Amino acid sequence: MATAPSANPVAAQAAHDTHQAAHGDHPTALTYVKVGFILTAITVAEVWAYYIPSLVAMKGVFVTLLLTLSAIKFFTVVLFYMHLKYDNKLFRFLFTGPLLVAAMTMMILMFLFGKLAVRLGLLT
Repeated sequence: MATAPSANPVAAQAAHDTHQAAHGDHPTALTYVKVGFILTAITVAEVWAYYIPSLVAMKGVFVTLLLTLSAIKFFTVVLFYMHLKYDNKLFRFLFTGPLLVAAMTMMILMFLFGKLAVRLGLLT
């Protein structure tokens, strides 16, 4: 007769060890707090940058700065809160591969239609 893993402490520990070996170490609550502070600091920097008129006047720099900070926040959330940092590398590949293809497609389309808009005289 088979017993449930929770009824047998040795089997439960073995199952836990197997699970941990498959998924790696999990972050502690302190790690999540640190990540939360980092995300908060980045958000404060984004809002602060918006209130600097000379920075906002340089639209290329301002937009690049905000996109960069947003990308850092995105990857931080994906790595820590979506557990991709601690999961199997296959999941990282399955997530980042299509993301890169989508990002490249979007940039190519923006470049293509940006050039087309300039040729049609829609943009100066």
